[in-house]
Amino acid sequence: MKILVADKFEQAGLDGLRGEGFEVVSDPELKEDSLREALEREKPEGLIVRSTKVQAEHMVDGLKLIVRAGAGYNTIDIEAARAKGIRVANCPGKNSAAVVELAWGLILSCDRRIPDNVFELRAGKWNKKEYSKARGLRGRTLGLIGLGYIGRGMIPVAHAFGMNVVAFSKHTTADQAKSMGIELCASQEELASKSDVVSVHCSLTAETKLCIGKSFFDALKAGTIFVNTSRSEVVDQGALVDAMRNKGVRAGLDVFDGEPSVAQGDYDGELKTLESVYCTHHIGASTDEAQDAVAEETVRIFTVFRETGDVENCVNC
Repeated sequence: MKILVADKFEQAGLDGLRGEGFEVVSDPELKEDSLREALEREKPEGLIVRSTKVQAEHMVDGLKLIVRAGAGYNTIDIEAARAKGIRVANCPGKNSAAVVELAWGLILSCDRRIPDNVFELRAGKWNKKEYSKARGLRGRTLGLIGLGYIGRGMIPVAHAFGMNVVAFSKHTTADQAKSMGIELCASQEELASKSDVVSVHCSLTAETKLCIGKSFFDALKAGTIFVNTSRSEVVDQGALVDAMRNKGVRAGLDVFDGEPSVAQGDYDGELKTLESVYCTHHIGASTDEAQDAVAEETVRIFTVFRETGDVENCVNC
């Protein structure tokens, strides 16, 4: 079975595939037109991608399985794949620990203004008077939007910090929430009104696109910390910026509108000069541990498919 790897992929994953007897063609630079050309030239049965978009024109004859080496799969045209009989799978939960770690890094950075401390000291300035001011997390309330692998992973850390936890999730029952030691909210606005810190962990779907908008930010308390490590498209960025400017909301964003799509480039968007936001470079899942786990899961999915015809973690079966 030939597999085309059209994105950056761990060497351990490439070695694992080859060790299982797969024929592997790897080209991390493939995008759009060049991807189509490579698919037609190589005629693979399998395709592995991370951020590379896979659209209807990429659903070539002979392709049987596309694996997204990560959790989200909004970059793949699921319906076009289904129409061609191509199965699509992902690797849920394999990078959740890495995203949890970054989300907490952003929360702590927002509360203690760690990046500003470092920036001023590197500029030769000492300002203990200013940076001694912080609210702290103990006794505060964390609001979670989404209770998948990552959202649930946030809970024990919050409890370790002595925080209360509320959540909004349409897929969690009251008994499940009780077992996790958290409180469910009936709406996102209720969650906003109860939270001192909000962390977003919902997937991007037609239902969740721009679901966090003006009414949500209007309900936030002044000075709330807002963190998004999921998808930029679930948040109305204009409404968030208004809340930062008018309500003292402080934000930590690993995903945001206008972020560059290349590994290295320039950014000149509206968040560049806002002092109340800390942006990281869409690195939530980018730890060695997470990428090794995703690579191992990808190898497993292809091995099971070859041996049984079953598609583990299929999202369009």
